[in-house]
Amino acid sequence: MHELTLTINGRPQRIEGDPHTTLLSFLRARGLTGTKEGCAEGECGACAVLLLRRDAAGRTRYEPVNSCLVLVAALAGEELWTVEGLAREGALHPVQESMVATGGSQCGYCTPGFVVSLFAEYYRPGRDAGASEGGWDPESIGGNLCRCTGYRPIRDVGRALGAPAMDDPFVARLEGAPPELVSTLHESDGRRLHRPSGLAELFSILKREPGARLVAGGTDVVVEVNQRDARFDALVSLEAIAELRGVRWEDDALVIGAAEPLSHLEDHLAGRLPMLEQLLPLFSSRLVRNRATLGGNIVNASPIGDGPPALLALDAELSLASADGERTVPLEGFFTGYRQTALRPGEILESVRVPRPFARIQRFYKVSKRELDDISTVAAAFALDLDRDGMVTKARLAYGGVAATPVRAHDAERVLEGAIWSVETVGRARTALEGAFSPISDHRGSAEYRQAMVLSLLDKLWAETAPSAPPAEARP
Repeated sequence: MHELTLTINGRPQRIEGDPHTTLLSFLRARGLTGTKEGCAEGECGACAVLLLRRDAAGRTRYEPVNSCLVLVAALAGEELWTVEGLAREGALHPVQESMVATGGSQCGYCTPGFVVSLFAEYYRPGRDAGASEGGWDPESIGGNLCRCTGYRPIRDVGRALGAPAMDDPFVARLEGAPPELVSTLHESDGRRLHRPSGLAELFSILKREPGARLVAGGTDVVVEVNQRDARFDALVSLEAIAELRGVRWEDDALVIGAAEPLSHLEDHLAGRLPMLEQLLPLFSSRLVRNRATLGGNIVNASPIGDGPPALLALDAELSLASADGERTVPLEGFFTGYRQTALRPGEILESVRVPRPFARIQRFYKVSKRELDDISTVAAAFALDLDRDGMVTKARLAYGGVAATPVRAHDAERVLEGAIWSVETVGRARTALEGAFSPISDHRGSAEYRQAMVLSLLDKLWAETAPSAPPAEARP
């Protein structure tokens, strides 16, 4: 069997061990212990490392990811850096020097993760070092947790980021392309991780391995591996399948590849689809969004997933593909029960299609215990069109966290359509919503609280879009 390797800090390393081995475990077993384990589920950023990837514009960039959520065998042939690889010839990297100078480290446990994220921001294509506060994006460290609460000096490091030197070898590497991913197979002790390079190869594998578990970004599957000790005879990584990537703006729709990372999707939107632009910053952290995919969020079929309510309100359709061909299914018909979908054996989600033109009024609201980087208690997505007289010509009200699946409020939609957008109309829609769902109680919120949020979020929509407060319009 062909030996698989991964280039770490400029040196090739042989990939070996169980296919369920995470990159974090692989690194620490080789003495690269600057990469820490804090949570093993992508919340703390202590395990951050850098992959060499292309951004949405096709530029090479250093992309920080949580190594606890990446299966090392899925990265065969790639290049990555850990915190140990950033210093050169005994000299600290400018980001490391700045962390020392500002006192950005207290206990030090989180420091390597912060350094990695700030390193990626330091070299981010398009960052204007001459702009106010160095043109840095504060969200670049949004996925890194400091338990000593030393954020001010760490943020000072971000604000002080200068421009890299012209002879910086890390700049020179960005002038080249990332490694091209090819088809690979890693096998150990009877377990396998396949990484096909195209859909035809994927379907062939699924025919031979009908019980194989698909892994796109890994931000959900690898949590199962870490926290629940889940093991599968066969895993299939979708890293190398170009047909599942990309974002296309067509005349009548936005088409999103099921395995396109969410952070890349953010870059493609550029003010053109407010619903998703409101959603994505609330969708975990940048470290997670660099791996997580919209397709994975949908196929996971969680009733509290953030993506489905927004897509339901946008009338999204799904392109499902198998060896037998393709078919299109409305997202609303895709969820058949609690964590159950309409996918047939051997079938995958290929892309998500959002029809155009988009609704003029779009709002996504998320209720959770924390404002950012948290799981929803209730999520709501609203999309409305009004005519010149203020009559609602189309209404979509979608919710997550209030039923066994993400769901639309059809009765309330019917109340709204054909009526003037007014406080009286909203009142009638509230009445229709009162018995629309049967939420459950759990540790995130009681059934009564969830029901109250269903109504309160509609009130919030009215407060923001009443005729005295003109709604923001989506570009066509």
